[in-house]
Parts: sequence; structure tokens; C-alpha cells
Amino acid sequence: MEAFLATFAVVFLAELGDKTQLLVMAFAAKFPWQQVLVGMTLGIFVVHALAVGVGSFIGSLLDPGVMEIIASVLFLAFGVWTLKSGDEEDEEAGPGRYGPILTVMMTFIVGEMGDKTQFAAMTMAATFSSWLAVLVGAVAAMVLADSLGLVAGAFLHRYLPPVRMKLLSGLIFLGFGAAGLVHVFF
Repeated sequence: MEAFLATFAVVFLAELGDKTQLLVMAFAAKFPWQQVLVGMTLGIFVVHALAVGVGSFIGSLLDPGVMEIIASVLFLAFGVWTLKSGDEEDEEAGPGRYGPILTVMMTFIVGEMGDKTQFAAMTMAATFSSWLAVLVGAVAAMVLADSLGLVAGAFLHRYLPPVRMKLLSGLIFLGFGAAGLVHVFF
């Protein structure tokens, strides 16, 4: 129980105000919240299972700077995609090539690789011998923290006109993409 509670607290606090909370807000404006929740949860599970299971091995193979560049380019692409997408009827007809769940899941996987919450889960897994408690604590903390962003995004989507919500979502993606590239190169 100690491993679960310690991991939950560390990961939850590390995730508050993180980019993925804002990304969930953007996705909630584009896709149904239920599909965002499923994609988010699957992505979180994959990222933290990797962190807990083979975190130190993966960390030695992948340079965090390379992962940040990949994530930044994807965020820029999502920003352009969001800003260039058609009106609400077009979005309802087809959410994209991969669908909402896979889109959200892959964004989480790429966006969280090398993130502070993944490193926190790796550290907790190294500290405690109960890998399952660490994994469950990390996933539960991330899902709870990012669900706060999902609620906020669904709320904003309900009260903001679709054009403004689309603009806000696109700007969030573009902002994180640009910030990531600036961080890597400057």
C-alpha cells in the first residue's frame, strides 16, 4: 500500500498543470469525452507500463531530446490539423484517419515519453519492490489528474462557440509544439 500511495502522490502532483492536461482539454473539444477518456487511459497505461517494466533500459536507448522533438512535431501537426479542419458537421462525419481513441492514445504515448511523470514512475519502481502497486498508483494518478482537464475541456466546449473552441484547441497544440522545439534547440 505504501508503494501505491507514494507513487500516486508523486505522479499526481507532477502531472498537475502538465501539457497533457491541456491536451486533454483540446481533445475534449474535438472528440466525445468518452473516447478521449478511453484513449487517454490506454496511452497512460502504455507509457507507465513501459516506465515501470523497462524504464531504465528504454531511458538508455532513447535520447530524451529526440523524443521531445518527435512530440513537438506531432503537437504542431495536431495544431494545424485542428485549425484546418472543417466545421462541426465535417468533424462529426469522420474524426480522422486513425479515429479519436487511437489519436488520443498515440499522442499520450509520444507526449509522455521522457516526461517527468514517467521518470517519477521509474524512480518509484526502483525504490519499491512492488511493481504492480507502483504501476497502479501511477496510472490512477495520471487518469485522475488528466480527467480534470477532460472535465474542463468538455465544460468549455459546451459554453464556447465551436469556432472559438477550435481556435483555442489549435493554439494549445501549436503552443506545445513550438515550446518543445524551443526547449530542444535553444
